[in-house]
Amino acid sequence: MSAWDPAAWWQRLRARFARAPEERRGDAPRGEQHSAQAGASLRALLDDPQIPLAVRSSLAADFARLEAMLGKLERGELHVAVFGRVSVGKSALANALLGEDAFTVGVLHGTTREAAQRRWREVAGSGVHLIDTPGIDELDGEAREKLAFDVAGVSDLVIFVVDGDMTQRERDALHLLVRTQRPLLLALNKADRYSDDECERLLGRLREHAAGLVRADDVIAISAQPAPLKRVRVDADGGERAELVERMPDLDVLRERLTGVVEREGKTLAALNASLFAGRLSDQVGARIAEVRRELAGKVIRHYCIAKSFAVALNPVPVADLLAAGALDAALVMHLGRVYGLPLTRSEAGALIAVISAQLVALMGAIWGVHLAASVLKGVSAGLSTVVTAGAQGALAWYATELVGRAAENYLIAGKSWGEKGAKRVVADIVASLDRDSILREARAEILQRLRT
Repeated sequence: MSAWDPAAWWQRLRARFARAPEERRGDAPRGEQHSAQAGASLRALLDDPQIPLAVRSSLAADFARLEAMLGKLERGELHVAVFGRVSVGKSALANALLGEDAFTVGVLHGTTREAAQRRWREVAGSGVHLIDTPGIDELDGEAREKLAFDVAGVSDLVIFVVDGDMTQRERDALHLLVRTQRPLLLALNKADRYSDDECERLLGRLREHAAGLVRADDVIAISAQPAPLKRVRVDADGGERAELVERMPDLDVLRERLTGVVEREGKTLAALNASLFAGRLSDQVGARIAEVRRELAGKVIRHYCIAKSFAVALNPVPVADLLAAGALDAALVMHLGRVYGLPLTRSEAGALIAVISAQLVALMGAIWGVHLAASVLKGVSAGLSTVVTAGAQGALAWYATELVGRAAENYLIAGKSWGEKGAKRVVADIVASLDRDSILREARAEILQRLRT
């Protein structure tokens, strides 16, 4: 089975939404395949033995959410978030769809304090759940606003509720939601407050705001909790008495649109949402693993810097110290290969060091000349290399090891390749990025301090 690209499927799904309903009737069976593909992808990420325990622990909340999304897929659930400003009637809308007072509705500004979820109905094998979210602009409600966006981000479809022309905050939120790649329905609630002409003008304004973000047909008018109708009743004796008549919610267009979407694309929407989340988590995992490897690689390079600087500084035999340094460089490169999961043979390590050294000599021949001269001086100093050359030569050895280690690390990060830049450019960039004087001073000071103690 070929790999499934969620982003590509999302683009195709949007194209299918733009087609007439009769053209989309054959799409529903594909949802089962998409759901199975997404489930396999999520399970593979959850069970991947290559993810270090430390990385799993640092992303524990995301992995828990991924597991919940996998369970949701396996149960055939579709989550619909009701989203919008405070007091636009989100809870009332959810209650009207459910046919019961499941969510708190109040006159206080911002009654909904946290996300709540209830099962709505079964549609084409999908159990549709409604999620009521806190208002996005509640005073001192930054935490609840974040929660609202989090809920919308893991829902399969969002009903964005407004009660008039959109405010700037609502337009900003609409753009943010579109970036989550979630399908959107834009619902003008409390339409009973407006005349037919006013309602049509408002829908036109909303479609202008949502142009390119929400299809025009998905911008609809509803009345979740219509205001009672005032009516005058005439008694038998001719007396008049005013009374308020409760009206039923007007949600037929929204209910029909939701049901149609779930029937045709429900399983695909759930699969897409789960796969997009899994893709983002996979990127985070990759970044964390790379970070852990870089930290470990840095420790390995420093360990070899110290070992090599002392091996060179304290070896009294001219040129033999440089041979010992070469052996340590090879060991360093092989060790880094194991850190990055790309083991190198001794032959491969030697070839890599040859390439790096050639570039370093070309760039910094003078330093390597001093290195060789310091080695030769050991013969003149009758073995008193600690006093005459240890600090200087050890510092140079430290610096050389740092350069070799960083260059080898770049080679391994690129998958045992120099990538687009090429060896010469990579080595030159590394040399330029290191403060030579600072490293040499630091290395020399540490070597001399250790020698004294």
